[in-house]
Amino acid sequence: MSRTRIHNLSISLDGFATGEPQSLEAPFGHAGERLHEWMFATRFWAQGEGGGGGSVGVDDAFAERHGVGFGAEIMGANKFGPPGWQDDPGWTGWGGRTRPSARPRSC
Repeated sequence: MSRTRIHNLSISLDGFATGEPQSLEAPFGHAGERLHEWMFATRFWAQGEGGGGGSVGVDDAFAERHGVGFGAEIMGANKFGPPGWQDDPGWTGWGGRTRPSARPRSC
């Protein structure tokens, strides 16, 4: 029997994980990164960005476990770039030269 786990998905009260319209300048649409502020404030995120500090507690403990026990990640096309990214041969992903999936920007 297969199992599905949804983990570290921030959604708004009206049920959206991102706002419209998504673009290169606004990867999360009109909602910006507001839905993810809880994670950006954690020690886990600060260390992943190469810094120090960040909060500890429940949010940090939850964020630290974001990749434990996963066999696959199901994601939408816009995780890798703004609409139309697949038609741009020069597009290297939201993280620039970094592999698109290496940096958890649209968790």
